[in-house]
Amino acid sequence: MRALLASGLVLGVGGAVTLAAWNDSEHSQASFSAGTFGIEGAVNGTAFSEHPSQATTATMTFPATPMVPGTTSYAMLSVRTINPSVAGASLLTANAANSGGLGQYLTYGVRTIAGTTCNATTFAAGTVLVTAGSPLTTGATATQALQANRGNQVNYCFAVTLPATAPNAAQGLALTARWEAVGTAAAP
Repeated sequence: MRALLASGLVLGVGGAVTLAAWNDSEHSQASFSAGTFGIEGAVNGTAFSEHPSQATTATMTFPATPMVPGTTSYAMLSVRTINPSVAGASLLTANAANSGGLGQYLTYGVRTIAGTTCNATTFAAGTVLVTAGSPLTTGATATQALQANRGNQVNYCFAVTLPATAPNAAQGLALTARWEAVGTAAAP
């Protein structure tokens, strides 16, 4: 009986030993924060500010001289990210109401240019976004890259034309045309 009790005691100790195991753990955590994205514009390529709505629109400076058939006028809009801002892209869109009034007779084109002087020469040398001769309601189909923290600026050079074939009905008409550079944040 003593032998039986002794073996039970040994089994109990052996069972306790197999239940005891060494272990270790590693814990981790991470913090996340969302970046910010914003763009700002300038009509002269240097005096940037934010124009988030039509109520605060930046007004491009086309020549004040009334247009006559065969006239082309040039003006620029520049966009870049604010600081701080993550990188993104800009897409130039056109307002559907641009077809009203004189807009039904006007055509235009848009190109990106290297400098901040928008005229016939720089327009001709630029990269086409909207083909010259397009209705004022035509927007660009390609986006332009915007680097983070004002890393670059995109200079849109507009060429608006009253074609030589404009009819007498265009005389005396006016239009306030609107375009929007839609900025979208992009993953790095």
